[in-house]
Amino acid sequence: MLPATLTWHGEGPCLRLLDQRLIPAEISFVDCRTFEEVAIAIENMTVRGAPAIGVAAAYGVALAANESPDLIPAAIERLSKTRPTAVNLFWALDRMERLYQKLNASGALAYVQIEAEAKKIHEEDVRINRAIGAYGQALLPMQATVITHCNAGALATAGYGTALGVFRAAREAGKTVKVYADETRPRLQGGKITSFELSQDGFDVTVISDSMAAFLMSRTQIDAVITGADRIAANGDTANKIGTYALAIAAKHHSVPFYIAAPISTIDKNCPDGKHIPIEERSGDEIRAIGGEVILPQGVNVWNPAFDVTPAGLIAGIITEAGVLVPPYGNQIKELLEGRA
Repeated sequence: MLPATLTWHGEGPCLRLLDQRLIPAEISFVDCRTFEEVAIAIENMTVRGAPAIGVAAAYGVALAANESPDLIPAAIERLSKTRPTAVNLFWALDRMERLYQKLNASGALAYVQIEAEAKKIHEEDVRINRAIGAYGQALLPMQATVITHCNAGALATAGYGTALGVFRAAREAGKTVKVYADETRPRLQGGKITSFELSQDGFDVTVISDSMAAFLMSRTQIDAVITGADRIAANGDTANKIGTYALAIAAKHHSVPFYIAAPISTIDKNCPDGKHIPIEERSGDEIRAIGGEVILPQGVNVWNPAFDVTPAGLIAGIITEAGVLVPPYGNQIKELLEGRA
């Protein structure tokens, strides 16, 4: 059974996070009792995955409210600085900010309302993921072989998952799903986390290095490539873990449909296209060393963007909780967001 990505304990209160830096070697948890501890956990990737980050940030605001509602603006400001690319983080913080602005209570009563909103975001995420899974599984045949990149599963969300939620829903519908998981250099979330998650759930999963995906498509019938997303621009351009763009190019060349599975909250209506998506750059030490062992010559420069942008023209469909969007995306995304507003 998979451990919970995050658990809220109202007594205290405390946000307990699964420490994903240690998977699969160790199952350990980090308890956060202040918004600063939540911010650090997001920054150091104790908790990762766009939807999970958003939920964690909402609870971080609740921890601030418990200490004093006057700390809520500072908590929102601090949490917004943790990771720049995943728009779910800002979506959740904006939601908490709007509630704070409307609060007509103080002290314990304010905390109760803030906590309730964070819990609501948490519960909604699981329902949304299941809806994404239901729509996405309809795109797969009864005997499906798929490729995924990084981790967009239960451990990257509040539960069930987006891309991996599609695979779970397919199996629940009686389908057989074989998954090839890119290991996802440099942090190896696919090799460590996705393979752990899927193997724990009894899936047929095979890990490949990122550079093997194109050759695999040339030799094996792949029915779909499905990944998650950290931000989707208004025109459908999509930011996801570094390596996704190359995977989408390979899929296009081999006539394999490439899908994004993500909640509507991942769409940034204020971002016109992929060129305007901020891309986080992380420490070069993530590439200089593997498992603590330095593998590069001393003094060699390293460039380490955490994400890349896949152009909308390479994406066959965006699987959301409201259905599957198909290209061209601009008007569909606009109508979808306007309808929900």
